[in-house]
This record gives sequence, structure tokens and C-alpha cells, in this order.
Amino acid sequence: MSLFRPKRTDSVLPLDGVDAVLADLDGVVYQGPEPIPHAVDALSRVSAEGLRTGYITNNASRTDAQVAEHLSGFGLSVAPADVVTSPQAAMRVMRTLIEPGATVLVVGGVGLVTEVEKAGFVVTRQASDHPAAVVQGFAPEVGWTQLAEASFALHDPSVHWVATNTDWTIPVAGGIAPGNGTLVSAVHTAVGRLPVVAGKPESPIFEVALERFGASHAAFIGDRLDTDTLGAKRAGLRAIHVLTGIDRAKQLLAAPQGSRPDFILADLRQLFEPYPVTQTSKDGSETSVGASVVRMKGHVVRVVTAGDSTTDLVRAGSAAIWNSGMSIHALDVDPALYS
Repeated sequence: MSLFRPKRTDSVLPLDGVDAVLADLDGVVYQGPEPIPHAVDALSRVSAEGLRTGYITNNASRTDAQVAEHLSGFGLSVAPADVVTSPQAAMRVMRTLIEPGATVLVVGGVGLVTEVEKAGFVVTRQASDHPAAVVQGFAPEVGWTQLAEASFALHDPSVHWVATNTDWTIPVAGGIAPGNGTLVSAVHTAVGRLPVVAGKPESPIFEVALERFGASHAAFIGDRLDTDTLGAKRAGLRAIHVLTGIDRAKQLLAAPQGSRPDFILADLRQLFEPYPVTQTSKDGSETSVGASVVRMKGHVVRVVTAGDSTTDLVRAGSAAIWNSGMSIHALDVDPALYS
């Protein structure tokens, strides 16, 4: 079932024409153990509207069942099959690289170990077991010993290396912490080569989700431009960015081609609110969204009218800069757009 509604001339709805909604978790649904305000009610409404709703996460530390239990504790109706994890995507990749039943050295926690075992591979933590591959994912307990074992194994060029993801940071209850990308970088420094990556922004995790949910016109909601938006755009999905996680106004203004979302939302309530169309003045110098107006003259970007919506101002400023074809580093941008 689709939420298709007739198009408006002055606004659209973020979920017009969509047959499935896929949501990132950290920074979109929750931060640490707590739900983000309005996210649960909005996603419950998405499901009530008849749309298939799935949850996609690069975080490899937990199983799909653990994630589903966490989300269900907020009042969402979520089964393990509704959760697509980067370890699941990693096993999709791994099956193309090594023989069934082969030994895999695991750097990570229970979320990764569980999927390796489900895929029929033998788990080891020791390079001395001569694994056919190394799979690496984030877990809080990962330390030097595991990274060293991975490095020992990967000095053999015939050993394959798959990373669940390479996110540099991860949002947790205490703030922003180092992510799996920092751990992968440590091993890369030791062995001088790079892994195959299964999670966002690469395609395997999106392929798993689209197949599982039978979607052909899906929207993906994320909070990071370098993984969520870039991955969604590469996969041909509608990219919805919500300003409750990692990337905020400053990152949106500087977003490179390919990492620019189709919709920018303050929070998930706006999934169901009319989205104002971006308008440009006849001479092309002014860009407006709702009551917010931004003028761009040469390399100078200034706010003409802030309006009553901070989000509309970010939308207008982003559109003006994106459409200019100029690098953010060459522009003099009004601090009111990102402060």
C-alpha cells in the first residue's frame, strides 16, 4: 500500500508514492538507550498507514533480536525480521568470497558472531587457526588483542577481509564516540590494505533490505550524509535526512553532490507535514522555502528573511549553495544559516 496523494503545487509530502520506509537507528529512532522525541509516534503512524517499515543499522554489536526487543520496548511493533544489520550484509558478501563452512576470524561481538554462525561458517578468534577470511565489526569490547589477531591473519594476501561498516563515529548516550571506521583504520595501518565494506553507504545492506521487504519505491531515513544519504542515493532510494543525530545545518550546507537528501526534517513528525517547495527568483539570486529567503551574490550567501522556521532556513540555504555549483570552501556564508 502506498501513501500516494495528489501532488500540490506549493508543497509535497515526504512519503508521497512510497511503498516502504526504512529507518536508520542511532540518531534517528534513539540515542543510546532512549528514544528520540516524536520518533516512536511517527514510525508507529507509518506502520498504521499500511507501509512496510524496516530498520537498518550499521551497528554490528547486537543481534537483530536484541534490536527488535529494544525497539519494542519503546512501544513499536518490531520483529527480528524487520531489522537489517550490517553483519547480515557482511554475510551476503562473505558467501561470494569463501566456501561454505570455512573458518572466519571474527573481530566484534555477539551481533557479528551470531550472523557468522547463521551463515554456516566456523568462528575463530585466533589467526593460528588459519581462517579463510576476517570479518570486522564494532563492539564496545573490541580491543588491541582482537585487532592484532586480525592483522596477523591479514598479512596473508589470500585471506579475505570484510568490514561491516566504516563509520568514523557512533552516537551513544554520553555523546559521540569512535566508530568501527577507527578500528578498521587501525588494522589497515598494520596490514596495508582495505576491506570490502558491506554496510552503508555500500550497496549490500540496501540490497538485503529491499529484497526482504519487497520494496520498489522505498524511502530511507538517516541522520548522516556520508553513510545514510550517500547510500540511499546510490541505491536509488528516496533520501530523507532528520536533524536529530550526527549531521546538522553546517554539514548540510557543505554536502557534496551525491550526499544531498531529497528532504530535510527537523524531526520525524514532519514525515506527515506538507513539505514546502523550493522557489528561485527570476534572476536566480534568491532562494526561498516557506517564509525563509536566502540571497546568493557571487560567493556571498546571506539571509534576507529568516522566517519562522529554522528548518526552512536550512532548506533554503542548502538549496541555494547546492544549486550554485560552488564549493562551500569558496563561499562566504552567513553564520545565521548554521549557528
